[in-house]
Amino acid sequence: MAARTVLQKLEILADAAKYDASCASSGTAKRNSMGGKGIGSTEGMGICHAYAPDGRCISLLKILLTNHCIFDCHYCVNRKSSNVARARFTPQEVVDLTLAFYRRNYIEGLFLSSGIVKSSNHTMEQLVEVARILREEHDFHGYIHLKTIPEADPEIVHQAGLYADRVSINVELPTDSGLNRLAPDKNAAQIEGAMGKVKADLVEAKDAKKRFKHAPRFAPAGQSTQMIVGADAATDSDIVGKASRLYDSFKLRRVYYSAFSPIPDASAVLPLKRPPLIREHRLYQSDWLMRFYGYRPDEVMQATEADGNLPLDIDPKLAWALKFREQFPVDVNRASKEQMLRVPGLGVKAVGKILASRRHRALRLDDVARLTLSITKVRPFICTVDWRPVLLTDRADLRRLVAPKTEQLELFAA
Repeated sequence: MAARTVLQKLEILADAAKYDASCASSGTAKRNSMGGKGIGSTEGMGICHAYAPDGRCISLLKILLTNHCIFDCHYCVNRKSSNVARARFTPQEVVDLTLAFYRRNYIEGLFLSSGIVKSSNHTMEQLVEVARILREEHDFHGYIHLKTIPEADPEIVHQAGLYADRVSINVELPTDSGLNRLAPDKNAAQIEGAMGKVKADLVEAKDAKKRFKHAPRFAPAGQSTQMIVGADAATDSDIVGKASRLYDSFKLRRVYYSAFSPIPDASAVLPLKRPPLIREHRLYQSDWLMRFYGYRPDEVMQATEADGNLPLDIDPKLAWALKFREQFPVDVNRASKEQMLRVPGLGVKAVGKILASRRHRALRLDDVARLTLSITKVRPFICTVDWRPVLLTDRADLRRLVAPKTEQLELFAA
């Protein structure tokens, strides 16, 4: 077979990278590229969006070094037994592509992952070499996210952190039993051991920076991980519990959730259908409740239904509020910030605006309506100087009144 061109490799390896959600990617529209092809194209050619440590939305070249792999994880399109087109970049080819995209102002950085080729150490060395060449030989100051390999030697992974802004190690599945069944080449203890080593390196680098002005930086944007949702029998309660433990144990910046997607030549042990995308969305909402709204993991689990899964028709915050109606209504003129963050429909920004506004005058319902996106969801759970939801909070049909319209849910369920 004739050798593939760099663009042919890019098409294969950018497409293969789309299953990894751990750089918060989303597709973009093409930028004046004829027919959607060529270096300038951002459709199907590996350009995605991510968020930098300072909150900026940035564009990254998101690709695999190779989709050859010696592992045979059932859920992975690039597994050893999969019948897919294969390609492999050299480190220099990835460097050249990154610089070409960067100089044309299409990207601000690189997200690089890989299948395991030859061995974990060999593959990890190749990933590090890409980052080393960019940083040392080209003085590249763009953002770099490296997906590290838990089976690789810890010293090689440490080298990755010296060049990358962020490193990540995927835990893959929410339960050890699911990992053993669907990814027999992987080991949960080994994965978490590698994450623990990265955490220790982060702490050590932060401490060294306090004592020595020119101490080397180590993954200043921290580490993240990804869990696949719907490939095994794990419930949302299992997933929330696992995510909480990972945050506490390894001080992760993010846990990403990726809805299982059926793949070509799928293994017989996998589900025939993907879970509804709204399930992935609900898990992200539950993640935000724990990270920004002060909910404990057990409180998020209280929002689940009898089967241990979050309801799909309403968000977890509303589900919790409906189960604990005795906590409402909340007086927006007197309640604490923590109490108002429990009100369905009030986000962090809206609560901040309410706290600032009530310093000057007592708030009416119309005032709250101007500070929120939808007063319909908020109204049953608050009271103001001119509004109290008499009997409304206790209505049996309250869920139906405040739930989003069915048409909106169908966008996620498709």
